[in-house]
Amino acid sequence: MASFPYADVDSTQRAIAGQAEGFGRFAVGGLHGPLVTVTTLSDDGPGSLRDACRKPGPGWIVFKVSGTIRLSTYLSVDSHKTIDGRGERVKLTGKGLRLKECENVIVCNMEFEGGRGHDVDGIQVKPNSKHIWIDRCSFKDYDDGLIDITRGSTDITVSRCYFTQHDKTMLIGADPTHVGDRCIRVTIHHCFFDGTRQRQPRLRFGKVHLYNNYTRNWDIYAVCASVEAQIYSQCNIYEAGKKKKTFEFYTEKAGDSEEASSGVIISEGDLFLNGAESCLLAQWGRKCVPPK
Repeated sequence: MASFPYADVDSTQRAIAGQAEGFGRFAVGGLHGPLVTVTTLSDDGPGSLRDACRKPGPGWIVFKVSGTIRLSTYLSVDSHKTIDGRGERVKLTGKGLRLKECENVIVCNMEFEGGRGHDVDGIQVKPNSKHIWIDRCSFKDYDDGLIDITRGSTDITVSRCYFTQHDKTMLIGADPTHVGDRCIRVTIHHCFFDGTRQRQPRLRFGKVHLYNNYTRNWDIYAVCASVEAQIYSQCNIYEAGKKKKTFEFYTEKAGDSEEASSGVIISEGDLFLNGAESCLLAQWGRKCVPPK
């Protein structure tokens, strides 16, 4: 760490940089920039989170204030930024974060609740963003998704997050016409999906590795593989409530294909509780087989 700028003054604070597992493991956020301190809960202006995020160049953003920040519009996060909520309790409401055409972003120890409006997500990652790590955050009650990753965004890890009180939890891959989403790679691990209805996650195209997550009491399905999706579900716990279907397969036609297809889910070491169905579909959804 001593070779990095500013590391001599806050090496412990920045020790998390580069510690992500999975596809987002190269995210170092604002490691190479100065500390930027948020001192007010105002939506904008000097000392605000919005002001810190718009500063040019790398930055490691920390808080000296706890409470709720009510966002009137999406808060855009530029490349090479860390939003580090450790040490304080900071909640974002009203809107969410937008990671647009950026790279090397870390968001940790933040709360997201009560986002309102059309297409309002807790964290929206699109388009063409990469090397993103979302860690130890909580999400609930947004009008659209809690985390949506679409339009060519890739190399992302979501870890140790809590999701609750929501319908369409996490969409990965925009729609069947966006074949550029074949590049998407996302790791989701050690997350708790607590009563969220569906999309834990829903994937189109791309690859997702799910491991050591706990998903319970969903209302439609737990995990969905749509067109050309490749999902590796490893050592997760699926505890059903009233709805027992764990894995869903939606058939769609890719924008450059003549035939419709669903995706593939491989289940290894998963635990199915309270009657959760472990049925998988093999070879693009043509046959139902139990996992080995």
